[in-house]
Amino acid sequence: MGSRSARTDTGPVRRVGIVAVWLLVAFNIGVLLWMLLAALREHTAIFREPWGLSSLGRFGNFVKAWSDSHFGQAALNTVVLVVASSVVVVAVSAPASYVLAKTKTRISGAMAVFFALGIGIPVQVIVIPLFVMMQDAGLVNSLGGLFVLYVALSVPFTVFLLIGFFGSLPEEIEEAAAIDGAGALRTFVQIVLPVARNGLITALILNLISLWNETFIALVFIQDSGKQTLSLALLGFLQTQQYSGSDYGALFAGVSILVLPMLALYVWLGRRIIEGLTVGAVK
Repeated sequence: MGSRSARTDTGPVRRVGIVAVWLLVAFNIGVLLWMLLAALREHTAIFREPWGLSSLGRFGNFVKAWSDSHFGQAALNTVVLVVASSVVVVAVSAPASYVLAKTKTRISGAMAVFFALGIGIPVQVIVIPLFVMMQDAGLVNSLGGLFVLYVALSVPFTVFLLIGFFGSLPEEIEEAAAIDGAGALRTFVQIVLPVARNGLITALILNLISLWNETFIALVFIQDSGKQTLSLALLGFLQTQQYSGSDYGALFAGVSILVLPMLALYVWLGRRIIEGLTVGAVK
């Protein structure tokens, strides 16, 4: 009787939740489609008919946004910086996460909590001491300094994510490797890493998306236009538009240039992300 009542109670709640999720999905897809269509329209037509399709096909908006905002150098800076930072973050976090997940001691537990606490500290709280420290090291206004910050600030989340994933791997794999005479390093490199491929790809993609869209740290630590990331170049383009006369078609095109690469990456590898998160969530 109790179980039947529980099923009856959770049925409507589940349906309401599913409807709410799909409404949120539809809203986000609608906003994305509207932005892409606005990027292909003429400036005055967007205000005259916000929901219309007149003057559609202005691909010159993308050319104007790319040239006027100097997206070329910013895109190169962003790709190199984000890819390098994400790879190094995963390379550093993977062995640390594996040790913390498989070592059952008080110290390992305390270290795991320490990394978890690092996630909850807003970067805005520590930006001033970070700036002073980076200035003393001569790394302000430097892509190398931005790389160091991206890696340091991304490691806590990545370690926390991978701890759950490595903890879900069956211990029989390591026991079999030990019986075959494999040491800890060989077991990790040749056996554990291939098995943990989905989790590592998930961590890599999440870092790519997060760092690609990062603006605040780059805004604080980068001053030269030649060292800007795409998000800073877009911000500068917006400021230029405010002074020289807004062209919202070109502005939406600039936003699309920033958003579409990560959207395409997520659509392409979204299933791997979900698999990595769900496998690491249960043991």
